[in-house]
Amino acid sequence: MSKISKMFFKLRSYTPIPFLMLMVIFANPNVISLIVGFTIALLGELIRFLGVSWAGSETRTTAVTGGTYLIISGPFGYVRNPLYWGNILLYFGIGIMSWALVPYLQIAALIFFAVQYYFIVYEEAKYLKQEFGTEYENYCKHVSNFFPRLTPYKNDKVKQPPYNPKAGLKSEKRTLQAFIGISIVILIIWIIKNL
Repeated sequence: MSKISKMFFKLRSYTPIPFLMLMVIFANPNVISLIVGFTIALLGELIRFLGVSWAGSETRTTAVTGGTYLIISGPFGYVRNPLYWGNILLYFGIGIMSWALVPYLQIAALIFFAVQYYFIVYEEAKYLKQEFGTEYENYCKHVSNFFPRLTPYKNDKVKQPPYNPKAGLKSEKRTLQAFIGISIVILIIWIIKNL
């Protein structure tokens, strides 16, 4: 793994923190930004939840790239990196909710996360190609890294783990807590500004 990819992979759970801090410090929410932003963020969290309900807690590792299965079920049947799609929607939605430094902070965050995920995905793809060979190459021919298909990709020859929403909820606990917490903070800021 290259040094920059390794750094992004290891720190990917923490890189949103500076953006979230700026979103709170410079928050200027309004009713429309709260509703639209929350809807976008909720969609991102739903995509993440569905993804981890298929992929399990392996998505939480920060030490090395890896995985027991080549996941092609659920949202992975539409796009190869649904968790990163979910993250981008989640962060973008929170940015819209806060209405902080619009549009500069949101654009900066989108650019930063696009670069970060580019490096992470590149390394993950190298591992998956080495581990799953032809199955992964075939998957790549039919499913894009970031542009979703309209219909799900299917390949009955690729063994899949069971769909497990209970494990998905357990894996998503920290993300859900952060999402709910930051949403409440932004809502409180809006209430205070409108007293």
